[in-house]
Amino acid sequence: MKKWVKKLLIGLGILAVIFLLANFGLNFWLKTQLPKYIKNNTDYKVSYKKLDIDLGSGNILATGITVNSKNPKNIDVIGLQGTIDTLQISRLGIYNAVFKKNISSKDLLLASPNLNITLAKPIDKKTGKKNNPVLFENIRINNGNINIFKYTKQKFLGVKQFNLFVENLQMTEESVEDKLPVVFDKYDIKGRDFFFRPGNIYALKISKITTTNGEMLIENFKLIPLLTFDEFKRFYPKKNKLFKFDIQKMEFKDVILKKDKISLSNANLQNPTLLVYTTNAVVKKSDKPVAFEVNLDDIKLSNGTVQIIKPDGNKLLVAQSLNLKINKLLFNKESAENMIPINYKDFNFSGKNIHYTGKQNINVESLALNPKSGELRNISALPTDSKTSMDFKANHIAFNINKWEFIDKKLNLDVKDVLVDGVHGTIKAREVAQKKKTELKGIQFPLVIRKVIIKNSNIIYDKEDQPLTFNDLNATINNIELKPKADNSGLAVSVKDYILTTKNFAYKTKFYNMSVGLLKVNKNKIQVNNFAMKPLVSRAQFIKMIPVEKDLYDLKAGQVTAEGNWDLFSNNKFINASNVVIQSADANIFRSKIPKDDPKEKPLYSRLLRSIKIPLYVSNLDLKNSILVYEEDTPESAGPGKLTFSNFNMNVKNLNSAKLKGKPTQVKIKIDCSFMNLAPFAVDWNFDVANHNDVFAISGKAINLPAEGINPFIRPYLHITAKGTIQEMVFNFKGNPKGLNGTFNLRHKDLKIAILDKNNKEKKNFITAIANLVIKSDSGKFPESVTVENVERDPTKSFFNLFWKGVEEGLKKTLIGINVDKAKNAVKNTVSTVKDVKNTIKDIDIKAIKTNNKNTEEKPGQPGEQEKKKGFLKNIFKKKEKPGTE
Repeated sequence: MKKWVKKLLIGLGILAVIFLLANFGLNFWLKTQLPKYIKNNTDYKVSYKKLDIDLGSGNILATGITVNSKNPKNIDVIGLQGTIDTLQISRLGIYNAVFKKNISSKDLLLASPNLNITLAKPIDKKTGKKNNPVLFENIRINNGNINIFKYTKQKFLGVKQFNLFVENLQMTEESVEDKLPVVFDKYDIKGRDFFFRPGNIYALKISKITTTNGEMLIENFKLIPLLTFDEFKRFYPKKNKLFKFDIQKMEFKDVILKKDKISLSNANLQNPTLLVYTTNAVVKKSDKPVAFEVNLDDIKLSNGTVQIIKPDGNKLLVAQSLNLKINKLLFNKESAENMIPINYKDFNFSGKNIHYTGKQNINVESLALNPKSGELRNISALPTDSKTSMDFKANHIAFNINKWEFIDKKLNLDVKDVLVDGVHGTIKAREVAQKKKTELKGIQFPLVIRKVIIKNSNIIYDKEDQPLTFNDLNATINNIELKPKADNSGLAVSVKDYILTTKNFAYKTKFYNMSVGLLKVNKNKIQVNNFAMKPLVSRAQFIKMIPVEKDLYDLKAGQVTAEGNWDLFSNNKFINASNVVIQSADANIFRSKIPKDDPKEKPLYSRLLRSIKIPLYVSNLDLKNSILVYEEDTPESAGPGKLTFSNFNMNVKNLNSAKLKGKPTQVKIKIDCSFMNLAPFAVDWNFDVANHNDVFAISGKAINLPAEGINPFIRPYLHITAKGTIQEMVFNFKGNPKGLNGTFNLRHKDLKIAILDKNNKEKKNFITAIANLVIKSDSGKFPESVTVENVERDPTKSFFNLFWKGVEEGLKKTLIGINVDKAKNAVKNTVSTVKDVKNTIKDIDIKAIKTNNKNTEEKPGQPGEQEKKKGFLKNIFKKKEKPGTE
């Protein structure tokens, strides 16, 4: 053997002997002197029956231990008080424990500990001073009774009959304040009467905890408020929720608490009950990032109950029989910034007897929801006050979802379809508030709904006490897109396609009830059967209710159809119809002259069409086999005058608002009808909507009209009757908003009139004779046309008032043209009689008769013909206002 090897072995042997002697000496010293040393050099007093220490390994075995803090009032160190039957520590850092006062160990075994532990005061953040931590990589506790208190002596944690095995456990007051009270990797735990109080608001109690093969069972879990609701509001005015939570039974496995992460799997919560008290406090959103990450592989909640109480003590929400399954639920800093603050792989949620009482009282018999679909059955929304907007019941609401995900912290939603079945009730429109710009955060636009189906529903939409009723409503709406309006005042809606059918459709306004037997609508076709617009008030009531003159309508139509395409939902609304047909319309229009005139300007139809805000174009409109009746009365009339247009057929070409590019703007109207059920009457009328001068042209012809046919109108209105024949009446006018000009031709025979008294009973023979002297009773076979010019329009009157004034002017110029000598002699022979009845017939004008004599020698259109006629003829053809005024 070489010398250096021999010397090395001798040296190692000497070191081994020295180590053994030192270890023996240390054990002897520790057994006799350690309690005294601990007492003199640490904050604790310790006694024991037996103590074995291995200096090399740091292993310690002690029995019959009693430990007490030397100064229980010292809150800067952990306080200990109690007994331990057996303490076994492996690989204790003896040097750090003695000289640095840091307790750390690889393994710790406590058998039958009965300990009260007081945590040290938290770190002083100003000074940065750190308290001594207690670090155990692995800890095992058998049959322990342990209570942990905060430095304030407030109980923090307590458990009885505690059996625990934990790998890599760490616990300090610092971790309680900032992160988790305890963290570990693996565990095995059993115990009773578990108590945990993290703060001054709540305490957590568990009657029993057991662990078998990595699965934990918790019985009677309770989160209990330590304050009454009134105390909570008083002491915590900035908090808005107080919780109470009970779980009868809770199972889970693979719990991991590590730093800021909580994870577990296969959680099963049975019969949980959650009670939430809410206040009116407005909680400021915290800018502090989320400190925890919660990862739950699978969680199941069975037969849960939730109640949310409003600040006034009434229930806001009650939900029963709640069941929830979530797969791979994750809550962390990133997910917390989303609209829904959790991520998940899959979930299923269901519940029954859900009641919500807020601005609406909403009840749902059953609810089911998962990431791909949802379903609600037997839903009702009841009003809670007069301002609430819904009062209805629905049998079934369901939806399917194509996509539901978060992209760049925004919800990206694509709904496959929505089904609404059996809705019965009223939806009341809210009062329109002033538009406010609102930024819609958290949603990725456009939000898409591929299809909405409404079935077997009866819905009343009530806006400003004008209900719109849909009976037997069935509708399908395809490809709805929602996105913010350009001015951020709300959402813009666009629809690709739709079809709607409803029976007994009705709309009620202040004066009318409008109804439809059948309504079918889609994007390319409309069908309306049995349309009716009936007054809700009598004519006498209507007259009393209106401040100025206004028409009262009574309308019916057998069928209305339209073909083309239109969009009434998006921001780019338009109507482009190729053909509109109205069949068998029956229209009665009544106007009374008793109310005051309406002083508002009445625009011509070209301007009215131009004022329509959306692009409108109807290539062809037909009104077929219809009847139009116009009635008008005055304070002086004995009942209303009546004009009837039967067998009314109208064709309109290019009805437009001059806003659809590429479409013609010249409106052409052709009317064929029977006037007063006696004579054919035809009209051609046209105007250009794009022409801001609003010029128009209207021409027409009536033939073979017995004069008696107009008596239903002129008798009650003018107290006049006529007889004879209007063989042909032809007019051709052109005009603008200022007035009209044109020509008028009347071929008539044996035309006579009778002037009646105010009661329309007795004929005034003398005045009748004078009138018939002046009126031209026969026109001959080929009468010349007269010129109608400088007919001024009253801008407060309608287009038809102007048209009637043109006809009136033509009639006056035509009828006052012959028998002037006969009239002159009659007037001369009866001059004295005229004086006697001067007060009765004030309008007779001898000058007018002489002027007419002069006019017979002048051609039509000469200055003499332009003089205005005075006398009783003015009252025959011109009254306070003519038919069609507004």
